[in-house]
Amino acid sequence: MAISFGRLRAVSAGLIVLFSAALPSLARAEARFDLSGPRIDVRVTRDGKTLPIAAVPNLKEGDKLWLFADLPRTQSVHYLLVAAFLRGTTNPPPSNWFFKIETWNKKVREEGATITVPEGAQQALLFLAPETGGDFSTLRSAVQGRPGIFVRASQDLTEAGFEQARIEKYLASIKLVPPSDPKALQEHSTLLARTLSLRPNQECFTRPVDQQYNCLTQSGTQTLLDDGHGQTVVSMISRTDTSALIGAAASTQIAGGGIYSAYVGAVVDLVRLMGNLHTAQYQYIPAIAFPQDEQLNLRLNTAPSFHNPKSVIVIGLPAIQNATPPPLRASNPRYVTCLLRPDVVLPVEGAPLVFSTGFAHDLVLHINGSNVPRADVPLTPDPFKGGLVLSSASERKSLPLDGDSIPASSTKPSQPSAPRMPTDPGAPNTPVTGTITGYWGFDPFVGPTLPLQDVAGTSWKLANDSILIIGRENHLALSSSGTACVQSITFERFSGRQTEAQWKQSDRPNIVDVSLSLKSVDPGDIHVNVHQYGEVATAAVTAQTFSEPAQLEALTFHAGDASATLRGTNLDQVHKLTLGGMAFTPSGEPASAPPPAAGADQQTETLTLALPFATQPPDVHAGDRLMAHVALRDGRTLSLPLTVNAPRPSITMLRRSTTPASSPIHLSNPDDLPITQKLTFSLRSALPFPRNGKIEIANADETLRTSLTIASGLILQNSHTVLGTFDPLKAFGTSAFGPVRLRAISPDGTAGDWIPLATLVRLPTFHDIHCPSDPAAACTLTGSGLYLVDSLASDAAFTNPVDVPEGFVGDTLSIPRPPRSGFYLKLRDESESANLVNMPVQIPRAPAPPPQAAPVAVAPPVAPPTANPPAIDEPTPTPSPQPATSTTTSPVEPKL
Repeated sequence: MAISFGRLRAVSAGLIVLFSAALPSLARAEARFDLSGPRIDVRVTRDGKTLPIAAVPNLKEGDKLWLFADLPRTQSVHYLLVAAFLRGTTNPPPSNWFFKIETWNKKVREEGATITVPEGAQQALLFLAPETGGDFSTLRSAVQGRPGIFVRASQDLTEAGFEQARIEKYLASIKLVPPSDPKALQEHSTLLARTLSLRPNQECFTRPVDQQYNCLTQSGTQTLLDDGHGQTVVSMISRTDTSALIGAAASTQIAGGGIYSAYVGAVVDLVRLMGNLHTAQYQYIPAIAFPQDEQLNLRLNTAPSFHNPKSVIVIGLPAIQNATPPPLRASNPRYVTCLLRPDVVLPVEGAPLVFSTGFAHDLVLHINGSNVPRADVPLTPDPFKGGLVLSSASERKSLPLDGDSIPASSTKPSQPSAPRMPTDPGAPNTPVTGTITGYWGFDPFVGPTLPLQDVAGTSWKLANDSILIIGRENHLALSSSGTACVQSITFERFSGRQTEAQWKQSDRPNIVDVSLSLKSVDPGDIHVNVHQYGEVATAAVTAQTFSEPAQLEALTFHAGDASATLRGTNLDQVHKLTLGGMAFTPSGEPASAPPPAAGADQQTETLTLALPFATQPPDVHAGDRLMAHVALRDGRTLSLPLTVNAPRPSITMLRRSTTPASSPIHLSNPDDLPITQKLTFSLRSALPFPRNGKIEIANADETLRTSLTIASGLILQNSHTVLGTFDPLKAFGTSAFGPVRLRAISPDGTAGDWIPLATLVRLPTFHDIHCPSDPAAACTLTGSGLYLVDSLASDAAFTNPVDVPEGFVGDTLSIPRPPRSGFYLKLRDESESANLVNMPVQIPRAPAPPPQAAPVAVAPPVAPPTANPPAIDEPTPTPSPQPATSTTTSPVEPKL
């Protein structure tokens, strides 16, 4: 029968329906062929060569069939064996195409019977019927009367046998895996499914480990094995018209049509067709044949009946037509097979019957291109290993026919035609290839040509400039003249210690991808050792390991600048930057930068690299495309393309002025700016200041930021001069302090350099100073916001300062008596400057002396008369006493 290995159909399930008609109690989807039937021995001889039936995929006109019914000697019911040949659904066969074989005949029992395939025959069937009156004529009449039914039965029985053979092979092979090894179970199940064109039930692998094996090896149901078509014939019949199935079967072309396949698209409802095909004597039941050598081991779905209507067992034989060779192909055209391995497997697929039947035999691997002539190597199909296994030659004795013996050498295949080279464009071009040749039944065939390697690889080296980074998993590519024979790869981490490395074949030819774990390795050289099959010496490759490299994301450089900004990670490894023939060196430590987009690496850094002092910037212009070279501290050099940006905006400070202050505190640092005062400044722009540009003001860490624009805070005096007003209290609030700076921002967002603007300070409010009359006693300073004071002193040198504790919340301070020139304070916001404070000191007035009694008047002595007598003085009034608490402002302030 011509075999096409495309789509597989659930024919066995269809035969279940057939058997349910013969025995209604078995009309269930789970009914299966588990009854052992009789055994029929068959050998086929063609052109002087004899093969067992298990090795014959198709019959041809003129073939001699040797038939023998291997019934027990104690067989009580005589069975008649009838061989019938058919020639299509509409052309009944002639009477002489039916051969009657009486199995109880002594000569037949001892020698068997030989028949010849007639000319023009297309199908062959065997009938095993209990002996009864008119048995032979009844069977012949039934076939001649309705040949189409038996043609279809022949096709479906053969197809069901093929499918059952694949399932049986899967079950037998998967039982070789230890049930306790789930990894091996899944690996071999995958190989078996690929070579046998089956799809195991994936739900089995989701079960607990101890249940996976039983799930895959259940032979009582076919739901565990699927060939890709989940719809069973039972469900198809229950939802469709039977006549549609019959019509599809009638349109199927048989031998010579070119599209007939054992896996046909529609399965005839054999239940109804053959259920109606019976006489008063016979009812027909199908049997699936499991060939093994020359034996057809039959399995039945229902027990035969020896009461009328008696059961006739229908057995299908291979179709009578030209053979179609198996479409073997490489599972992976890029895979190179190493002939030095102790267990060589050629991974092929595409022809499941090669692995589930004996149709393919005497397979060998013919070596092409080897310098040393090599004998053909025998091959054995092994679905458990997923391909053809190189093995020792198997011996198969020739089978006798009519007492004659055929020499064993006649079964050895003759040399096929010149092997064809690989046609797959993805196949690697190796110097040595191997062509699979053998026999498909009686016909020689040439299979695919596969790339091979028969010597160990040489010239091992690093395939590219792979950089190995310590502290993480690394991938290394190794190249060689051939990599198929790699057995293992190790590497020396330190002190000669060998560590196993994970590796796999690359998609590129002669490349091996190696995975190295370098989490506990110091930077330096390591030695990667390649161990190969058939090679005693180890191939060693030296590779260098590095610390985590800098990752460069972007480089920003503006025309006219003497510095560049590098963005990336691990920028502390950067030694210098070469751009336009000039070397830029880091001007500080890398600074953290916000990620450029949501979800980006939070470790992104920026590094400013500057030219040496007083060095002229490179002579480049906006839009120039350059290549920057970044040298790392470990000697590596990274390259980064760069497009020169337009010059950045540049401004300089011209003038500054503030509003008059009403505080007694005189700030000594002209850069200090109380937050309650507005600052007016003027700037000079190197380029005409754009009307949609802006001036940005911020503190050192840029947590406080504001912008001035022409619409708010800026005035253009001319195209290059800008006036601005900055209100720190309004812009930043009462908690702002410290240095602030400003820069120009162009309309496209390009920022200029920062220039200092002022240092924001917050001033306390002093109400008064009360000092006692005792010069040695301390004075009391009252006010608000005294926590803004860092310390007080009577001199600018702060010889004996009075410190204000951190977190102070009072409204009075005890201080020494201030001098006449005032006292000094340092602000908490700017504690470097000594600021003078001038304010009046309140001192209580001294109490008046107590009144005394008037003295007794004594006549003054008489003075000599003068020319001008003096006027008489008025008595001085006695001042009234003042309260002790009243004070007066002292015109001269006492010293501390």
